[in-house]
Amino acid sequence: MEQLIGTGVALITPFRENLSIDAEALERVVEYNIQEGVDYLVVLGTTAESATLSQAEKQLVVDVVVRSNAGRLPLVLGVGGNNTMSVTNELKTLDLSDFDAILSVSPYYNKPTQEGIYQHFKMISEASPIPIVLYNVPSRTGSNMLPETTLKLAHNFSNIVAIKEACGDSIQIDKIIKGKPESFLVISGDDATALPTVLAGGAGVISVLGQGLPALFSEMIKFGLEGNPKSAYAIHHKLFDLMSLIFEEGNPAGIKSIFECKGISRATVRLPLVEATPVLKEKIASSLKTLDKAHV
Repeated sequence: MEQLIGTGVALITPFRENLSIDAEALERVVEYNIQEGVDYLVVLGTTAESATLSQAEKQLVVDVVVRSNAGRLPLVLGVGGNNTMSVTNELKTLDLSDFDAILSVSPYYNKPTQEGIYQHFKMISEASPIPIVLYNVPSRTGSNMLPETTLKLAHNFSNIVAIKEACGDSIQIDKIIKGKPESFLVISGDDATALPTVLAGGAGVISVLGQGLPALFSEMIKFGLEGNPKSAYAIHHKLFDLMSLIFEEGNPAGIKSIFECKGISRATVRLPLVEATPVLKEKIASSLKTLDKAHV
């Protein structure tokens, strides 16, 4: 799965003022990221506010991204949930012909045991016609998929090809990198720890901030993959404030504020999320201006 090495971005779903999907703005987001050099696109992840989209709206997002991408970059589709049977049934009925892999989150809210997590992904592996990227994000799911479980899945199922690891624990990440099959990819799921993960042997990142600053973020990851930590950290330190700011009031309120600053899409989000406050928007705008001045 060399297609998943480098910088992937978890695309937002732009909304109009009336909260309907803004297909034209989504086209602009896709084109912006392709032109600015990201390596692949992730559709209908957490950042897409997938939990608030109807099935018809999800299909609209897929159609817009597939059409706009026009085969230029690899695509990954978010297909996950806390009802194992529902996820496997969805995988058996979805048209996945335009996608290179699915991204499937560890079950949330139910708080399963490690054996429950393993059995959940075992069933997904058996149902999926395309490769699977596991997604561990304990801060959202309420449970942590331990390295032993990840490695057991990686060794036992050939179509489980990677993990998006957002545990925020460098020791846990190192354990996975140390014990994984050679071809299995460890992808950072956290912008602030993306570079340390890459330098430890990870394959890249699925980023939130990266879609707002694709050229710079992609350059940082490339330097890391090339074994050039000095150049990579020079960019990391420039981006560090924004890595924190965009999550200050939740995701994707912050990244949508960046797109609003750039005139690409509105900052509108759907409840129960709320738009970034004017104070945060000003902080983000100020950081972007500082960043722009540094690159003049």
